[in-house]
Amino acid sequence: MDKKLYMVSLGPGDIELITIKALKTLKSSDAICVPTKSEDRSFKKSLTHKIIIELMREHNFKKPIIPIYTPMHFKKEDWQYQVDVIYSAFKDYNTLSFVTLGDSGVYSTVYYLLDIIKVENPKLYCNSEIVAGVTSFSQASAKVKKPLCVGDSRLEIIPLLDRDVPKTTIYMRPKIGMDTSNIKESGEIYTFENLNYDGESIVPYKKSIVKKYMTLFIDFFK
Repeated sequence: MDKKLYMVSLGPGDIELITIKALKTLKSSDAICVPTKSEDRSFKKSLTHKIIIELMREHNFKKPIIPIYTPMHFKKEDWQYQVDVIYSAFKDYNTLSFVTLGDSGVYSTVYYLLDIIKVENPKLYCNSEIVAGVTSFSQASAKVKKPLCVGDSRLEIIPLLDRDVPKTTIYMRPKIGMDTSNIKESGEIYTFENLNYDGESIVPYKKSIVKKYMTLFIDFFK
């Protein structure tokens, strides 16, 4: 049986903000990999572990929990260690979920791990799936009843650092028939059409003409 790895987003800390897909994924997995910042692999300080325990209690399921020491050093050897723990867990389980707070697409460890897996184990990388989640800033917006963007306004996510950093740019709300030549990509641009609906199309380039109302362009940083 092929091994399957899910990278599951848990949302911003409220178990009621976890998606149905994320919950179904956790319930169907053989075990759950839970990051911890404690060197002794305990979960004394782990909000992630607390969420998982509450989810299992609330939704009446139990899964083995695999602690993964995750120091915030941003060093490749730390990410390699985490990947090795995942590899080791696959000796006993066929389907694993690795969980992360918020949404995996926004400042998450998930993609550091997947970059390593892509090189070392291409088959597992192809058998991996990322489950999106609710972001902290989308919940913050809802808490104060203020839109992040509306009408012709735009949203920017700016890391509070003292240096310039690469950026991902999202282009949305185009008009059908629009010429996209004015979109100048600086990274790897994708075109998404009818995402999650009939006729969904995802291609790794910028389409020259907008053909569908629900079209999204993302210029991913390199």
